[in-house]
Amino acid sequence: MHFKNKINYLKKSLFFTTALVCSGVYAATAQTAVKATTVTKIDNQQLNAFYVNNRAPLQKQYFTKLPVGSIKAGGWLKKALELQRDGLTGNLGEISVWLSKTDNAWLNKEGTGKYGWEELPYWLKGYANIGYMLGDKKMIAEAKFWIDAVLNNQRDNGDFGPDRKNKGNRDLWTNMPMLWCLQSYYEFTKDPRVIPFMTKYFKYELSIPDDQFLEDYWENSRGGDNMTSVYWLYNRTGDKFLLDLAAKLDKNTANWRQVNDLPNWHNVNVAQCFREPATYYLQSHDPKDLDATYNDFKLVRAIYGQVPGGMFGADENARKGYDDPRQAVETCGMVEQMTSDQMLLGNTGDRFWAENCEDVAFNTFPAAFMPDYRSLRYLTAPNMVVSDSKDHHPGIANEGPFLMMNPFSSRCCQHNHAAGWVYYAENRWMATPDNGLAAELYTQGQVTAKVGNGTQVNLVETTRYPFEDQVNVTVNTPKAVSFPLYLRIPAWCKGATVKINGKSVEVNTSTGDYIRLSKTWKNGDKITLQLPMQLQVRQWTANKNSVSVNYGPLTYSLKIDEQYTEKDGREATQGDSHWQPSADPGKWPSYEIHAASPWNYGLVLDEKHPEKSFEIVHRSWPKDDNPFTNTNAPIELKAKGKKIPGWTIDQYGLCGVLPQSPVKTAEPVSELTLVPMGGARLRIASFPVTE
Repeated sequence: MHFKNKINYLKKSLFFTTALVCSGVYAATAQTAVKATTVTKIDNQQLNAFYVNNRAPLQKQYFTKLPVGSIKAGGWLKKALELQRDGLTGNLGEISVWLSKTDNAWLNKEGTGKYGWEELPYWLKGYANIGYMLGDKKMIAEAKFWIDAVLNNQRDNGDFGPDRKNKGNRDLWTNMPMLWCLQSYYEFTKDPRVIPFMTKYFKYELSIPDDQFLEDYWENSRGGDNMTSVYWLYNRTGDKFLLDLAAKLDKNTANWRQVNDLPNWHNVNVAQCFREPATYYLQSHDPKDLDATYNDFKLVRAIYGQVPGGMFGADENARKGYDDPRQAVETCGMVEQMTSDQMLLGNTGDRFWAENCEDVAFNTFPAAFMPDYRSLRYLTAPNMVVSDSKDHHPGIANEGPFLMMNPFSSRCCQHNHAAGWVYYAENRWMATPDNGLAAELYTQGQVTAKVGNGTQVNLVETTRYPFEDQVNVTVNTPKAVSFPLYLRIPAWCKGATVKINGKSVEVNTSTGDYIRLSKTWKNGDKITLQLPMQLQVRQWTANKNSVSVNYGPLTYSLKIDEQYTEKDGREATQGDSHWQPSADPGKWPSYEIHAASPWNYGLVLDEKHPEKSFEIVHRSWPKDDNPFTNTNAPIELKAKGKKIPGWTIDQYGLCGVLPQSPVKTAEPVSELTLVPMGGARLRIASFPVTE
C-alpha cells in the first residue's frame, strides 16, 4: 500500500474500531478448543484488571506497557544488553565527567555544581533498566545511588535537579528524562517516596507563570516527555490538577500541529516530539491532535526519509536539498524514534508503529556501535563509506568529527544510547484490555504477567527472529487459565501460519494485523508462529529511482571490507566533550573505519521480477550470539552489479550523491554479496540500478 493510502487508511481505522473481528474459526487442539480470529484493531472498551490503565477522561489504551521487571530478554537481545553492561553503558562513569560524583549538580538540594544537565538522566534511564532486566546487583545499586540523590534533594517548592536558567527562566528539560528514571524505579521497587515526590514537583510546575514556562529551546520542543510523566502519575493517583498541568504543557510546548512545517527540524526533536499531539489526544479526544502526529511522521519522511532503515536524513538538522541516503541521523534520534513508536503503539493500537520500531532497531541502530558496544558514533547513514575523525561540513549539518567510533565524544548520544535496546526489550509484550497478552516485537526471552482471572503465567519465547522466520512460545502456568493471546502479523509477511501443540490452526491471516488465540491454556502448551520471509525490492522513486532490498524485516546493504584503525578518541572530539582525567584511551579505544573494497556498484535487476535477481544464502548462527556484524551475518544475499566509475567520494569526503537510475556503465557484471545493513558499519543500502 502506498504511504499516502496507508495514512488515509490509518486515520479512518482509528475512529471506527467497533468491528474488530475480521474472521474467526474454531480449531480442535489437544483436548481443548481454540478460537482463532484475526483483528485489525483490538477492542479497547474494557479495562485490564491487573495493570494500570488510563483513567477517565483519558482515552483508553489498546495495549498497556507491563511494569519494569515483567520481561526478560534472551538470545541476541540479551547478548546486546550484556555487551552494553560490560561496555560503554556499564562503565561510562570511568569516562564521562558528567557522571562525576564531585561537583555534580544532581547531588545537592541547591542544584548547583559544575556538572549537571541531561547527561546523567539520559544515561540512567537506560543503565538502570538494563540492571533491572539483567538482575545485575551492581548496576541496581549504582542506579539507586543517583535515584536516592534525586529523591532526597527535592527543594521546598517541589523543584529538583540542576538549577539551570535561561534568560532568568527555569530550564526544566533535564528533569524530564529523570522523571522517566523515577517511573521505572517505582515500577521495579514500589518505593513509596516516588509518588509524593512527583506530585509535589508537578504542583510546582503548575505554579510557574505561562510566560516563564518551557521557554528554552529544548524544553519547549520536548514538553511531550513531561506530559507522558504527568499522565503516568494521574493514572496512579487520579489527582485532577494533573490534567490542568497537561493542558498547560500542551499550550506552552512548541506547535507540532503545523500542517506543512515543523517548529524545528533537529533530528532528535523530530523523532522525540512528533508524538506530542497524539499524547495530548488522550485528554483532548480531538482527532486533529492524533492526525497531527501521523502527518508529522509523513511530512519528514516525504521530504527527507526516502531511504531504507526507518529514519530520515537530518544529520544535526534537516536541510532543504540534503535528502540523499548519505545524510545521516544521530544515535539519539534512533533511540527516541523507537521510544516514540513504542508509546504510539500502545496509545493507538496501530501495528504501523511496531513496524517502524523494528525497521529502526534491526536496520539502523546496531550499526551506530562497534560490535562490542564500547564505542559509538554520532551519525549513521544508509549510504556511508567512511567513518573517520574528519570534519565533513557542509556535507553534513555541523562542524566537527561526527563519524568516528569514539567513546569520548558525542556527549548526548554517549549517554542516551543506553536506553535503545532495553526499552525495545521492555515493550516486546504488552497487556491487552481483555486481560490477555500481545506479542509485539519478536525476540527471544520471556514475560511474566497476570492474565484471565488473575493467574500469573510465564511465557517463554524462543526464536532467532529477525534472522529466522519461526517464533515459538511455551506457556507455563500453575493451573489452566483462559485468556486471549495476540500475535502481531508483520506487514511484510504473506501467509503467516500458527500451530498449537503441533497442530495447525485454521485462520486467514490476510484479513487482519493480529492473530487472536482465545483458549483455556494449560501448562506446557506450545504455540508456533511461522512468518514466511520474502525477498522484496523497494523503489525510492523520489530519490533518484534508487532501490533497497529486503528479506523479511531486514534490509540489505553491500558487503564492504571494513578496515579499522585504532585512534586516541580524545584527539578528535566535538567541542563540548569532556572526560574524566583518569579516562584511559588504551582501555577505551576509538576507531576510524575505511572501505577496503570497492563500494560504487549499481545493481543489475530483472526488470519484471527484480526479487528473482538475488540468491539467499543461510549461514550458521554466530557462536557469540551477536549477529549484527558482517562476519557473523546469518543470512547473506548474492546479487549482480556493475561499477559506476563516476560515483565516488565527493569534495566533502563523503559518499557521493546517488546518480539517477537507470545508470549507464560499460563496466562488466560482478558478483556481489549483500549483508544485513544493521550489521554493516560501512554500507550502501540505497542502490542505483544499472541499465
